[in-house]
Amino acid sequence: MTTPTRQRKRGHDPESVLSIAVAVFNERGYDGTSMEDLARALGVTKSAIYYHVPGKEQLLSRALDRALDGLFEVVADERATSGPAITRLEWVVRESVRILVERLPYVTLLLRVRGNSPTEERALERRREFDRFISHLVKEAAADGSIRPDLDPALVTRLLFGTVNSITEWYQPARGGSADDLADALLKMTFDGLRV
Repeated sequence: MTTPTRQRKRGHDPESVLSIAVAVFNERGYDGTSMEDLARALGVTKSAIYYHVPGKEQLLSRALDRALDGLFEVVADERATSGPAITRLEWVVRESVRILVERLPYVTLLLRVRGNSPTEERALERRREFDRFISHLVKEAAADGSIRPDLDPALVTRLLFGTVNSITEWYQPARGGSADDLADALLKMTFDGLRV
């Protein structure tokens, strides 16, 4: 007769540690989260976390890079750098929505950082770099007559990505609505009002 094997508790890999840490950061705030909080959420000891990362700052850095790297992959794509400015802008907005939906917890965390640490400062600088890219596209589209000349390009940029970023506040994947559905609706509402 064989004896039943004892079921082992699943260990954590770096990806699951990061995913759970991001959920806790979003729930409690990064500054309000201790290593003890992370250990409790992971169901491990604090020392077990240090097997994967030197500390919570590295978890924050990895999480913010996850959001930002996705956005920078979008702006590095040929579809963001060649062709009519309005077409490139629409493509970047559509892909930004896709990244936001795919990496929702990471983008949510990114949008909550305030520059309270060197890691947050680096993330904010990368966000500003992305914003400058978008602002340049909007200015190009205004200059070539693709968007209404009576709209301030800086205001258009802020409103456009304010709308995109607001998705983190209300979007719930379980309730349906794909990234394509969201992008289609957002582009229709915004670009119909922007085009000449």
